[in-house]
Amino acid sequence: MTETEIAKYLTRINFDGTTEPTLELLRMLQKKHLLGIPFENLDIHYKTPIKLNSADIFEKVINKKRGGFCYELNSLFHELLRSIGFDVKIISARVFNSKKQTFSPEFDHLAILAKINSANYLVDVGFGEFAFHPLEIESSTMLNDERGIFKIEKHDNKYYRVSKLIAKNWMTEYIFSLQERGLREFEEMCLYHQTSPESHFTQNKLCSIATETGRITVTDDRAKITQGNTITEFNINNEKEFLSALERYFNLRLNINVPLNS
Repeated sequence: MTETEIAKYLTRINFDGTTEPTLELLRMLQKKHLLGIPFENLDIHYKTPIKLNSADIFEKVINKKRGGFCYELNSLFHELLRSIGFDVKIISARVFNSKKQTFSPEFDHLAILAKINSANYLVDVGFGEFAFHPLEIESSTMLNDERGIFKIEKHDNKYYRVSKLIAKNWMTEYIFSLQERGLREFEEMCLYHQTSPESHFTQNKLCSIATETGRITVTDDRAKITQGNTITEFNINNEKEFLSALERYFNLRLNINVPLNS
């Protein structure tokens, strides 16, 4: 990224501090990103192809102030971190399916590995409700984060497993290897998630963002606002109400023509 693009990116996530590549900066940038840019799959439902091209993703997320899903958000964040001077690489993850008790195929999820002072950290701004801060890999203790308690441990000889403590039970999120990947390697799975009726991304429209005290999520037919222990929900009855909710909660305006009877 150019200096101008870096400045635009940092403005987009409301960060105006120094950019010395330290762990503290990485912690701040990850949280700012999660609070400032939504996780959303709207292009899939409005038939706008998502291509894994850095320039296109930058135009969408930064210039047009949109969100995206993991392939977009984490690949773009990786470019920002690399441009600032962090030692980072793209890695592949396989998401755990609790119903089937299996893991998804390779390249199902794109995450980031950062190395700081000889320690490796899992960085992820594209997995919905996840950690606010980088999670140290090969840690023998529980990892306390603002969004919960996590742990990373060896899954087998190839993969590490990241889990979150929920209601006193460790729930597996996904497994990942430390092997560096290229963005093009994710193209097949990116296309799958845009087109396959089996993909959860094609099932419903979704836009979701973390807040300091909870999360705001809007889907096809429902909005859910969590603030601490308080949850507010209401129905979304039509396309007009859906687009209105996007603008109200995410400052996100889509150029969509809505039928008069919607």
